Amino acid sequence: VGELLKKLAPEDLLKFGLIPEFIGRLPVIATLDALDESALVRILTEPKNSLSRQYKRLLELDGIKLSFTSEALNAVAKRAIDLKTGARGLRAIMEDAMLEVMYEVPGSDNVDEVMINEETINSGAYPLVGLKAETEAEAAAS
Repeated sequence: VGELLKKLAPEDLLKFGLIPEFIGRLPVIATLDALDESALVRILTEPKNSLSRQYKRLLELDGIKLSFTSEALNAVAKRAIDLKTGARGLRAIMEDAMLEVMYEVPGSDNVDEVMINEETINSGAYPLVGLKAETEAEAAAS
């Protein structure tokens, strides 16, 4: 369908039944392709204010390094395609996966790093968490 729409001409709109006065007010006819998985992953990662960068920055403020596996990003994109929500649905999927992390991890004193993997996105499993190494002074005080 997308390939046919790219070849659309004003005459086709006239044959479809639109009146010439309306067609004359359409200076440009543009078609859009559906977003595929790779395009959705690019939306998640490439823009300056992408969702992945937003979450990384929020946790960075608490001294926690956040990372996403490529499988996790692909899982988010696949879920958006399955739900037919497109790029708008990416935020809801990410928020669902990150909700528990965003509430629990910043208050933890011993968490240093968080890695979101495919299981976190698909089944709601808790992400991989890296703990801070205990310093000698802290170990001696214990």
